[in-house]
Amino acid sequence: MPSSIHPPVALVTGAAKRIGLAMATHLHRLGYNLIIHYGQSEALATSQVTRFNHLRANSAVAISANLTDIEDVHRLAKQSIKEWGQIDVLINNASSFYPTPFGHIQQEDWTSLVGSNVQGPLFLSQALADTLKKQQGCIINMVDMHIDRPLPKHSVYSLAKGALATLTKSLAIEMAPDVRVNGIAPGAILWPERPLSEQDKLTMLDSIPMGTLGSCEDITHAMEYLLGASYVTGQILYVDGGRGLHTGTPA
Repeated sequence: MPSSIHPPVALVTGAAKRIGLAMATHLHRLGYNLIIHYGQSEALATSQVTRFNHLRANSAVAISANLTDIEDVHRLAKQSIKEWGQIDVLINNASSFYPTPFGHIQQEDWTSLVGSNVQGPLFLSQALADTLKKQQGCIINMVDMHIDRPLPKHSVYSLAKGALATLTKSLAIEMAPDVRVNGIAPGAILWPERPLSEQDKLTMLDSIPMGTLGSCEDITHAMEYLLGASYVTGQILYVDGGRGLHTGTPA
């Protein structure tokens, strides 16, 4: 962790629920102050900020922003810096995810999926570059195991995550030696928010060599490793139970 007379500060996008919330919670336990970014989940974000501030006073705030809007991304960056005067860690976690069968792809799909998964992280990283460099900080991008094996009927999502993986490596060069930039590529950590039949669940589990879903703790362990790995940059750490190695991995 960077040394500072103040607690280090982490901005986690999409931190109101699921994996983003798990990472924010772990960062808070590690002593970080938190910027909880959210898109639509205002009530959830507000309740989590209340919980964090009950545990440690004045340690968390929530800020909304549309990551597909570059001006809104710049506003998020400015407001985030203003809270405690610094950003030590940026975790680009927020992500739109839904199928886009070829032949039915619309402009709004491109805007949503590319905007949230790669455009937002690019411009947010750029807007925070100076403070991250000053703090000798780091960026962690949440990628996806499907960057190597495109998810059927998810061409726009898959290309966006592939671009985010490439961006991770590019920024590792561009921002060195002051800022380290790495990625985490989760596999099946939580069941999708869309309904799945029991057969669908069994099929997915059969595609995982470890034979089970991962947990949010698996992701937070990877995150903590990357936070402290001072000689690691430009890497994508797969946390997928070996699923990415499975031939013919089903969706």
